[in-house]
Amino acid sequence: MEWRHIPARIFASLRARQILLGIILLALLLGGVALRRYSWQQTTHLRYQKDIANGFYWGNQTLVEGRRLSPEENPDSWRAFARGYFGLYDRVQASAYEDNYYLDYPPLRLLVMSIWAKQVRAKFPGVEDGTPEYVEPLLSVNLLCELVTAAGIFLLVRLGVRRSSGATDSGLLHRLPPTERGWVCGLLAASVAWLEPSLILDAHAWPQWDVWILPFYLFAAIAALTGRWFWCGCLLAVGGMLKGQLLFVAPFFVFWPLWQKRWDRAARVLAGFVAASALLVSPWLLRNGLAWETVAATALITGFFLWLCKTRNTWAWTAGLAGVAAFVTGALGGGSFAWLKIGFLYGSERYPYLFISSCYNLPSLLSYWNLSLKMPFWSFQLGTFHLVLTLQWTLRLVYLGALVLCAFGAARHARTRDPRLLIAIAAPWLIMFALLAQMQERYLLWGAVLSAVALGVSVRLTVLHFLFSAMSVTMITYVLLLDKKLGPTLTTIDFLERMRPMASWLLLGCTAIYFREVLSNRAPIFRPHPTVHPIEEEPSLALAAASEEA
Repeated sequence: MEWRHIPARIFASLRARQILLGIILLALLLGGVALRRYSWQQTTHLRYQKDIANGFYWGNQTLVEGRRLSPEENPDSWRAFARGYFGLYDRVQASAYEDNYYLDYPPLRLLVMSIWAKQVRAKFPGVEDGTPEYVEPLLSVNLLCELVTAAGIFLLVRLGVRRSSGATDSGLLHRLPPTERGWVCGLLAASVAWLEPSLILDAHAWPQWDVWILPFYLFAAIAALTGRWFWCGCLLAVGGMLKGQLLFVAPFFVFWPLWQKRWDRAARVLAGFVAASALLVSPWLLRNGLAWETVAATALITGFFLWLCKTRNTWAWTAGLAGVAAFVTGALGGGSFAWLKIGFLYGSERYPYLFISSCYNLPSLLSYWNLSLKMPFWSFQLGTFHLVLTLQWTLRLVYLGALVLCAFGAARHARTRDPRLLIAIAAPWLIMFALLAQMQERYLLWGAVLSAVALGVSVRLTVLHFLFSAMSVTMITYVLLLDKKLGPTLTTIDFLERMRPMASWLLLGCTAIYFREVLSNRAPIFRPHPTVHPIEEEPSLALAAASEEA
């Protein structure tokens, strides 16, 4: 009989529960790391070597450019490295034929690849270009970003659930005490994101670098929820310099406060974005001492004036205006914008197709109707003015409208402290993949990971998260198999290709359900009970009179 009471005694002890939780989390952490290493070791025959080779090639070109610009310097010095890094965009632009640059890396991604190539060259001087196997540092960066992503999911879900004050659509979550619901849901969502199979395939079997931007988006959302709007803009700018696709969803954080009529918050997001962007690209914009002095003088004068006016958030406005001054000075003073043309604009037009490889989305369905990306979809003429709207821009405008509505839903849920605010934060990534053209199959990864926040909202939306995850895994697996075309996998490749239309409709339907929850104004099924305070009885008139006489 005593043995039966031992588990009950263990769970009754707070310290025992904490130890058990720690053991479970440690097992999840170590298991996730081991699973990633296993994925890397067991997918050698499926690995997509082209992306590894491309990253190493352009990182190595930074070193070559550094040696060319600094022949008197030690070729392995960081000074030569810096000159090569800051000069590569201009050299690529000058030597391109018909604006075909081949390089489409934003500044920070180029920096990471260049540092990696420098490290590889230092350890293995004779390594050849092409398909280097020395990618362990990049896998470590992926692993770090995955850990930070899981931590960000935990903090975001915990914050969103705590803000809801116990409101939920899930009867299962309603059974948890409100004081514990936040961290329980956060840990569940973080665990699911940490073990997300499409994330592991993308970062350790492909491998690719898509996970790098997830921490920046998550902590930008946390900054917005906690009122740090300037830092929200800064994080979006830094993430966008790693991978430009983040810029498609960044306007969400500007539209959100605009729907709340908080113009200052939207302006602070823009100020942070401009300030951080200008800081990161200032070596290209400000090419001489006069340009730097102009920006510094503008910042000092603006900051002093705002300080005299006793303006709130003086430092944020000063940083934003200094960023604007940097861009204006660069445009008027001979600064280089090759980083913008090559790192962002070229990438958006490099693949003029409705979709790339195999995507489950609306453009994939439109391709069955023989529609093309640049096909005129609608035209308008007023006098000599003639406007032609292509299918590409039609889809972009539809997506922009959906993004504005997502921000409207976020503003409404933030005001009512509804946990579906978490769904509004994740939805832009799903809608982006579902509607926009030129998507690659890997891009559903972002929506699949972020939709794990549904574990803090409802069971129904959690089921949809696992559907998004399955579709993301399927698309990534299809491309890996298609690239190698191994004999035993040809039947699987054919089956996955034939199921693409049905899977596209399924994804659009699941995304529509998420979008409906973003716009829904119904109250959660389970709401916190208002606290009823006992009404104190007033003393009788006789006692009051007696006390006055006394």
